[in-house]
Amino acid sequence: MSAAPLSVVIITFNEEANIARCLEAARPVAAELLVVDSFSTDRTVEICRSLGARVVQHAFAGYVEQKNYATAQARHEHVLQLDADEVLTPELQASITAALDNWQGGGYTLARLTSYCGHWVRHGGWYPDRKLRLYDRRLGSWQGLLLHERYELAAGQPDPQPLAGDALHYSYTSVEQHVQQLNRFTSIAAEELWLKNKRQVSAFHLVLKPLWKFVHGYVLRGGFRDGFAGLSIAAISAWGVFLKFAKLKTRPST
Repeated sequence: MSAAPLSVVIITFNEEANIARCLEAARPVAAELLVVDSFSTDRTVEICRSLGARVVQHAFAGYVEQKNYATAQARHEHVLQLDADEVLTPELQASITAALDNWQGGGYTLARLTSYCGHWVRHGGWYPDRKLRLYDRRLGSWQGLLLHERYELAAGQPDPQPLAGDALHYSYTSVEQHVQQLNRFTSIAAEELWLKNKRQVSAFHLVLKPLWKFVHGYVLRGGFRDGFAGLSIAAISAWGVFLKFAKLKTRPST
């Protein structure tokens, strides 16, 4: 066991296809496996308990609220927050153990390597996609509005340090799944812009920003090097920018 015991925390809803491999890969570094579940209707809870995880059920109230709630339920101060579709590689497991044995500062970032329709994506801005996920919960909190939640260290804390190794992110298994998720997320993103009082939509937002999103990801960030996966990601991401602003423009004012 490391000098600083670690709670691995995962929020779930209907993740029976992913959660077992996530928990199995997290077990070597965890003093506690904690799953905060939003009342799944599949076998998620059953699988978690069979693998030794402690399960707390809590109604979903938004990503920021859910992750702060989950962090607060952990038994240990040092927390590794994972998504159910993420899997620690052996190299990352070793880096986490080393960090816990010689903790520096408030937290550590990990790189995510994403599988898209069976292809590991290394370009287009999708890798290394570093996220602050290993942290001392006394030194920060989850922040954000409706979407794109992030863990932020308190003022005065040193910058987080990068961990070696990847978290394998088992993302979309089909283009259809990507499009369905995009439709949901763009609705949330449009609502977030409305709440921030960013409500003006012009041809710049509907034409130029989607075009730039495609060029930036596919050309400038090398998405073309990932073949069909890179093209699909760039095209659907550009469509997502259009959808977000189209939904904002047509949102009822009341």
